[in-house]
Amino acid sequence: MAGGAREVLTLQLGHFAGFVGAHWWNQQDAALCAPSEAAAPPAELCPDVLYRAGRTPHGRETYTPRLILMDLKGSLSSLKQEGGLYGDAQLDAAIAWQGKLTTHKEELCPKNPYLQDLRSAEGVLSSDESSVRVWSDFLRVHLHPRSICMIHKYNHDGEAGRLEAFGQGESILKEPRYLEELEDRLHFYVEECDFLQGFQILCDLHNGFSGVGAKATELLQDEYSGRGIITWGLLPGPYSLREPQKNVFRLLNTAFGLVHMSAHSSLVCPLSLGRSLGLRPEPPVTFPHLQYDATLPFHCAAVLATTLDTVTVPYRLRSSPVSMAHLADLLNFSGKKVVTAAATIPFPLVPGQSLPDALVQLGGPAAWTPLSACGGPCGTRCFALSVVLRGLDGARHTSRLAPGTALPSPLHACTTGEDVLAQYLQQQEPRVRSSAHLLLAPCNVVPPYPRLFSPSLSQHGLVLDGSPPGAAVESIPVLGALCSSSTLSQTLGDLARDLSTLDVRRWASFLDAGVEQADVEEALEELGSLAQCYRGEDSLTD
Repeated sequence: MAGGAREVLTLQLGHFAGFVGAHWWNQQDAALCAPSEAAAPPAELCPDVLYRAGRTPHGRETYTPRLILMDLKGSLSSLKQEGGLYGDAQLDAAIAWQGKLTTHKEELCPKNPYLQDLRSAEGVLSSDESSVRVWSDFLRVHLHPRSICMIHKYNHDGEAGRLEAFGQGESILKEPRYLEELEDRLHFYVEECDFLQGFQILCDLHNGFSGVGAKATELLQDEYSGRGIITWGLLPGPYSLREPQKNVFRLLNTAFGLVHMSAHSSLVCPLSLGRSLGLRPEPPVTFPHLQYDATLPFHCAAVLATTLDTVTVPYRLRSSPVSMAHLADLLNFSGKKVVTAAATIPFPLVPGQSLPDALVQLGGPAAWTPLSACGGPCGTRCFALSVVLRGLDGARHTSRLAPGTALPSPLHACTTGEDVLAQYLQQQEPRVRSSAHLLLAPCNVVPPYPRLFSPSLSQHGLVLDGSPPGAAVESIPVLGALCSSSTLSQTLGDLARDLSTLDVRRWASFLDAGVEQADVEEALEELGSLAQCYRGEDSLTD
């Protein structure tokens, strides 16, 4: 691969983050492996931003994610902690030893049926998607031996020894064992970068990994000052009122995580298919052309990964890239470090339709599905906006109306697709700082991406009218957006109010994990200050 990339190091912290990350890396791998046509333009995205080239001890060239992931004991299933590319580290050590050897072999976990089907020669998916238990069940990408960092003091399965509370997560990176291991892996990846632009962190918000993320962002800010740190706080699908302790811990972990990670990150964006960060459960969001099961992390994570694959485009471009730090500067002015995400998955385009036609039909931002558990955009003030639209053939970018035809909208007068998108954003959000990117490359949704799509979609995600196509959907156009808006005032304020109603002393196990009553009061104050930043009447721009 060509050099000169502005490298990004990815951290995945937690099991749901592992689900989102597995889909994310599978989509990157699908883009790398996509067949190229002789007439196709050069790839718009630079894979070297996310991947590193290497070589095994036996001289085999490798291309692996620049990734550090942390998860709990029992989360890997049949995946080896050292990965499969570089051989067995214990066996290599044994070869160098000339003395007597005794081998004790642990029984391997059987491969998940879904993963077996994916790797079968026919490639036919006959297994139930609900059989996917852990993220390693469907990860198709080889990892470097320095990627996986296991936390053995807590269990992934069972009711005992769980990583449930923010304080537990903080304490992990206070232990020399885990702190030194993380620092060692950071130095390994960072020192080989020519121009490290920053770190993207995928972190569970709802459990104790919220505390791990807080300490990790603090470490990165201290050691790599000036680099971008963009944190994606991940929350799984809907929750039940029948589990009061889990709900209370979810609220506390989310509140503490947002406060601490926003203090040490360039930008923080919560991502969830739920509609609320607080104690009151809400039904999950819906998409016109998606049919997903919100109780399955495998499904929820796929939708969130597709969103991430789109909104992170600006700092992964091969030409004219926007650095992570510049993207953060666009969105987080005046102390607004928390942003929301929204997407249209897939972007609704019918055969023969142009981009101006589709945008006029789509309407305004209210047509985008919010994905930050912050409610809808209606009636809110937008302060800054970054939008990416991908997967539209170049011939569709501008209007095809015959000369002399009355123009349905000013968008139809634009001469480039970039101008169409910029004009659309100016119409929807006048006087707002905005950035827009238009890509030819679609999002890849080949297996093991779950089968979520309406039968009305074509193989390339176009909306068909009539009999359903026979081919499975392989790629889709997607619109994604990051926005700093006044909706966060209510969202963060509601989170603070829910927190203020709790008598945390009733949940002694949360306090026993290392958080004090004074810490709760400080988090309340910080949430209030964050919410105040987004009050529309105080943040109007010229």
